[in-house]
Amino acid sequence: MFWRCLTISNKELQINEEIRDKEVRVIGSDGTQLGLMSAAQALEKAFEQNLDLVKIAPQAVPPVCKIIDYGKYRFEQAKRDKEAKKNQRVVDIKEIRLSLNIDTHDFNTKVGHATRFLKDGDKVKVSIRFRGREMGHPEQGYVIMKNFAEALSEIANVEKPAKLEGRNMLMFLASKPAK
Repeated sequence: MFWRCLTISNKELQINEEIRDKEVRVIGSDGTQLGLMSAAQALEKAFEQNLDLVKIAPQAVPPVCKIIDYGKYRFEQAKRDKEAKKNQRVVDIKEIRLSLNIDTHDFNTKVGHATRFLKDGDKVKVSIRFRGREMGHPEQGYVIMKNFAEALSEIANVEKPAKLEGRNMLMFLASKPAK
């Protein structure tokens, strides 16, 4: 029976003595190509400059190594990751509950809330809970959902159309992409 050995890629790069390849392509600390050489020769060149030899492209043939200050490289990478994390936006889902016998002013108030949520970049989950005999009139729920989606059609797209799930009717709205 044939078993494949899967290597799990680790986030850490191979540095200095960890590089076991016979031949590597070396890039100098200033970005110049130093050419093909043995890993031992490349390590010697790195130590001459008081820097580290780091394998930056292990999948290449032959692997590519660069002579850099590894501590400084890790610090810069951590700084970039932190900056990227700071700039990412988490999209929340805000819920708006309607009822079958909602009046116009209440409806407009809910539309206003949904508008504010969508402008903040959040998604909106619109729900109607059917109670008692209301279950006999799901078509009224579809009409209310359709009107709600039309009221927000300029700033929102219907991500998931109205669907009856048990006693609840749900619809998801997302803001339109900025032009």
